[in-house]
Amino acid sequence: MILAIYTVVHVIISLVGIVSGFVVVVGMLGAKRLDCWTSLFLATTVATSVTGFGFPVHHLLPSHVVGIISLVVLAVAIFALYARHLAGAWRGTYVITAVIALYLNVFVLVVQAFLKVPALKEMAPTQTEPPFKLTQLVTLLVFVALAIGATIKFRGEPVRPA
Repeated sequence: MILAIYTVVHVIISLVGIVSGFVVVVGMLGAKRLDCWTSLFLATTVATSVTGFGFPVHHLLPSHVVGIISLVVLAVAIFALYARHLAGAWRGTYVITAVIALYLNVFVLVVQAFLKVPALKEMAPTQTEPPFKLTQLVTLLVFVALAIGATIKFRGEPVRPA
């Protein structure tokens, strides 16, 4: 019962992180800094990665590796935003690391969808089949495009403390 509640909380935090992350990226594409949304995105995305380590396992899983990578990327994004105030190259660093953190959350969402949604699981039961690989490739390409666009568009905003 406690594990089920923990899982629901983890999923809710993850979904809030994904939705708020998309709001932040759309803001970047519009050269807008959305401070409240950004704080929510960073906090819930950190919480998603941290709570991912709370599930009972007996060895290191790929999800743990993604969580570790996400936390490292988030640390850089948070440093660029709050310690360096997006000055100079830190602006681009922040944009790229924020988009990577969002991508990693969506990557895991796709994995979980193919594990839990019966129609998707049937299409790719081992996640080595073409539908899964194609979905992940398209997801990656969308996020590369978002990162490039956000890096270009978010440059024009004047620097101000967070």
